[in-house]
Amino acid sequence: MKLDLEITIDPWKELIIHEVLELKFDEWITQVIATTRSAGGGIPTIFWAGGIAFHFTTFPDTETTVQEKIKGRIHYSSVTFVVKEKFERQVVKEGGTVNFTDVSHNETFSKLANKLKTESKFKGPQ
Repeated sequence: MKLDLEITIDPWKELIIHEVLELKFDEWITQVIATTRSAGGGIPTIFWAGGIAFHFTTFPDTETTVQEKIKGRIHYSSVTFVVKEKFERQVVKEGGTVNFTDVSHNETFSKLANKLKTESKFKGPQ
């Protein structure tokens, strides 16, 4: 029996961000380490693409948000980011460590990083 299966790739059509917060690198790293320690420890991992380090928060998968996703729209409740031109796998500061993962290969994250870079208040060498 032959299976007639059609495969469709339907990329996201829109990313909607409801709140954007930009910080300076050292402030953010200190905040990430403190938040992680207060939550019980571990080493946090932050995304990096195209000179921007970022973290995002999504909405829970309710009926409404799932319907939006099916229509091709992603909603982030917030994105926090910093300009960090050079990729490093790990940053060690007093009190803790933060890992970074390069997600430049992901088209959505690359486009997000480019948009955040154009919106940055703290452009320049980091």
